[in-house]
Formats: sequence, structure tokens, C-alpha cells
Amino acid sequence: MASLSEEQIRERAYHLWREAGEPAGRMDTFWYEAERMLLAERAAQGEVPPGLNDNLPV
Repeated sequence: MASLSEEQIRERAYHLWREAGEPAGRMDTFWYEAERMLLAERAAQGEVPPGLNDNLPV
């Protein structure tokens, strides 16, 4: 799985921020929420985030 790009997270965070009414001073909240959502979507598709497959049983 390719890792999330900064651009993907930025776009999702921007949309979340717009939907929330463009509040000032909370971009970090939207950034982390966007990252969480994108990772969850990938996990739902069966993709394992990089670094989390090192200790999986064989």
C-alpha cells in the first residue's frame, strides 16, 4: 500500500473544514481527522498501513 500523501490529507482536511463552517484556529483538528478517515477507508479495503505489518503472524 502506498502511504498517504500530504496532498490527499490536505484535500480531505480542507473539505472537512469547509463543511464545519470554516472555523478559525482548528486546522490541526481537521488534519488529524482527515488522516484518520483516509487510513480507516484503506483499512476497510483490506490495505494495511505501512509499518503495521511487521509483526503479523506468518
